[in-house]
Amino acid sequence: MSTEATPATDAHDDHGHGAPDAPAAGHGHAHPKWLAHHFDTPAQQFDTAKLGMWAFLIQELLFFSGLFVCYGIYRSWYPHMFVESSHQLNKLMGGANTIVLLFSSLTAALAVRSSQTGNKQATSRFLIITMLCACAFLVIKFFEYRHKFETGCLPGPYFHPHELSHGATLPGNAHIFYSIYFMMTGVHGVHVLIGIGVIFWVWRRNERGDFSKEYFTPVDLVALYWHLVDLVWIYLFPLLYLI
Repeated sequence: MSTEATPATDAHDDHGHGAPDAPAAGHGHAHPKWLAHHFDTPAQQFDTAKLGMWAFLIQELLFFSGLFVCYGIYRSWYPHMFVESSHQLNKLMGGANTIVLLFSSLTAALAVRSSQTGNKQATSRFLIITMLCACAFLVIKFFEYRHKFETGCLPGPYFHPHELSHGATLPGNAHIFYSIYFMMTGVHGVHVLIGIGVIFWVWRRNERGDFSKEYFTPVDLVALYWHLVDLVWIYLFPLLYLI
């Protein structure tokens, strides 16, 4: 059920029944400016938007589930190779990124709460912190990727490992692991970039004064998307770095 308030302006105008000279426009509604014309109440608009967002998130989960199935199949075929290849990933950087994303989910939730209470400044502050965490995640991932390029731990025909940590040697088919690694983390990184753009858009709207205690739907929806980004990484980190 929607938590958005239904302002008094949602009341129906006089329909002019019994008045022969009443104009047809008398059937209109006095809606707040942020309420789309095809919705009768703010609650209806909020619930519809929330349902649409959940449908989109389910589609995203189905998309990532295909990658996870691919990971599971190849890991069952080459368990030893996956273990040896995983040891070349930087667990410290992966763990740092996990902490960064978990904290960013907290700030995204706090942004929603601030918007619900009409605290514009706090909403902007928490949205900015969420964006900074997302940028920090990408910076850490950049340095991690750069190390893979330097050591030749790349997918497919570009796999030419050298200078591995602890003097390790990798099986010849380890390129399969790094193909999956770059695919899964790369797609996740694209979602992080999209998240930064959408959060920035919501922040700009909040600074413009578009949101209030009565209307905060975009803040709520972008936080849901960001929680999905966080959730996917919570699975990627142990599967790729720890197990």
